[in-house]
Amino acid sequence: MAASFLTVDNVTRSFALPGGGSYVALRNIKLEIGAGEFVSLVGHSGCGKSTLLNLMAGLDQANVGGILIEGRQVTEPGPERMVVFQNYSLLPWKSVRHNIALAVDNVMRQATAAQRRERIQRSLETVGLAAAADRFPAELSGGMKQRVAIARALALEPKLLLLDEPFGALDALTRGNLQEQLMQISQQAGITTVMVTHDVDEALLLSDRVVMMTNGPEAGIGQILPVPFARPRHRLEVMEHGDYYQLRSELIGFLQQQRRLRQRRAASAASAASATAPAASTAVPTRVAVGRDATPAFTAAGAAAGAVAGVVGAAGRSGAPGPRPTRVRLGYLPGLDVAPLALAQQEGLFDPQLLQLIPVPFASWDRLEGALVEGDLQVAFLPATAPLLLNLGLVGRSPWPAVTPLTLSRNGNAVCLERGLQRQGIRDRASLADWLRQQGQPFVLGVPQRFGIAELLLRHWLAAGGIDLERQVRFLALSPLVMPGAVRTGEIQGFIAGRYRVAEAVENNQAFVLATDLDIWNGHPEKLLTCSEAFAAAAPEALLELIAGLIKACVRCDDGGRRLELIDLLSQPQWLASRASIALQRRFDDGSGGPLETGRMNFTRYHADQANYPNPAEGAWLLSQFCRWGLCPFPSNRVELLGSVYRTDLYNRAVERAGLALLQPGRVPFQLADGLAFDQDDPLAYLASLGVSAPAQAPLPLPTEPALSR
Repeated sequence: MAASFLTVDNVTRSFALPGGGSYVALRNIKLEIGAGEFVSLVGHSGCGKSTLLNLMAGLDQANVGGILIEGRQVTEPGPERMVVFQNYSLLPWKSVRHNIALAVDNVMRQATAAQRRERIQRSLETVGLAAAADRFPAELSGGMKQRVAIARALALEPKLLLLDEPFGALDALTRGNLQEQLMQISQQAGITTVMVTHDVDEALLLSDRVVMMTNGPEAGIGQILPVPFARPRHRLEVMEHGDYYQLRSELIGFLQQQRRLRQRRAASAASAASATAPAASTAVPTRVAVGRDATPAFTAAGAAAGAVAGVVGAAGRSGAPGPRPTRVRLGYLPGLDVAPLALAQQEGLFDPQLLQLIPVPFASWDRLEGALVEGDLQVAFLPATAPLLLNLGLVGRSPWPAVTPLTLSRNGNAVCLERGLQRQGIRDRASLADWLRQQGQPFVLGVPQRFGIAELLLRHWLAAGGIDLERQVRFLALSPLVMPGAVRTGEIQGFIAGRYRVAEAVENNQAFVLATDLDIWNGHPEKLLTCSEAFAAAAPEALLELIAGLIKACVRCDDGGRRLELIDLLSQPQWLASRASIALQRRFDDGSGGPLETGRMNFTRYHADQANYPNPAEGAWLLSQFCRWGLCPFPSNRVELLGSVYRTDLYNRAVERAGLALLQPGRVPFQLADGLAFDQDDPLAYLASLGVSAPAQAPLPLPTEPALSR
């Protein structure tokens, strides 16, 4: 793409509603357009295409963010930006020449009359209307009227041409002729052009890139499709290009996915409105033994699900009876990711009139996921892969419609090996690869969950170092609570887990740190808040209150001055217990180094750098890894799947409720530590760079709604 000419800088546009509240048409739009580039905006009606065009024209202003042209903010209409509307906007009592003269005379006031006449005549000749200059609009066909509108825009020699469905009302033959003329005009004049269209063939013929918009309200950019056809273009040559029908299929597929996603959301809302939820009974936690160490934990098994109805009446702040809060059971595995929950509970960051939160600890991810799917829990903190694995029915579960409105934490993983391997000369990935080539049996590594985020990170890192995962490595799923003990007994030779478990093993001189997030993917998603699609639709206020409270707690957890306070809080019996104090101190130290290699252990990130955003781009990377390791084909309906799972709309509302600024990552490719860039708009190219050639694609079915109660 050429150097940036037009920048859409984090634009949000909302409109006040007559009865109060607001309608958010666009949310956090970020887009760079190069000089001379032709970009089309495509999407269903109501997705904010025309709203975005009006913002570029200066006919409207964003509530948040802004539009920059050549580094200067657009605050009002200007002659360097011309708009061509679908309805022509011609004065019926003036001739073609005088309709154009209205614009020229108003803008070129310093020019002589002869210069203005020459400019008008040249624009008429450009669109082939010189012979019709003295006709009136009533004497023109629809195509001729549209050419007059284009001539009027071109007469001012704008830098930016904005087209709002300019050919939508024309017959096919006229539309085709005008498209050819527009291509020639734009290319010859070098005008930067942005066009709104519903016609995918028109978008492919004219555009350098097609920007596909998601459904409104809160519309955003769902995908950007580069169009590789060389210029100058001719319709027949474009249609005969080898990539044409693949690109056309991708455009149509995106629109179909957005339609299905809108229908799915509507069905969820209707189901939630008509559902009647029984009152929840009080669950009595029972102690269970998990693994060899018989680690005590609590399970929610046997508790009735109360997804919507609360059982405890809350008094209003004035003392009058208030609304009954929604009772929400939240499952988690003890670890550093629980810090925001612990802090939010301690500091009263949840409104008790809206939410009665019951934290429930578990000892393994499998048990925790099972309790969520079976309805014993309403929400859970799960590994970053869990919502997608649950939706796709992978790794031994039936498909279940999980959604995530919040990334709870980033980083937090480290790879450690048993201490004896360090004495054998293993210091890094290269020395590990050399050692493995000399072994006659697979190297056994513990992972918290098969094909969870920890295993995917470990697989990616090992494979990037030339290690053969099929022959040289075996992965064993274990509860993180028992991993240090498994190293001690020799069942595994190393593991990847949260830094709390790693620090514990290092502190006991059982293991050493081989790699951390800094070596693999600094800033990767670690834990996500997860619930069912049905619960998100049925209890939106309680869910938003939970998300907002956790976000506020995440901000405080990132405050370096509160780390000792967090150590004291997490060392309390109801969270990680006092035995964790030493490991936590090692975890939260200043990174100065020492015998436990703490200088390599990056802090868990809870909020900084847009950490809480549930990023569909990261979900696309996870899907690429599922495909890479043979779990499923890469889904051709990935946009629909990611839009269903990653609920950025709920996150945005919760951020506003928390009183914080709305931010989201840009669409730029990101890379892991191996240096390969991942572009969410072209994941197949990324897979090809990993040696996964032409992976099969198929539309993977999304699961139906679960019951709101058992």
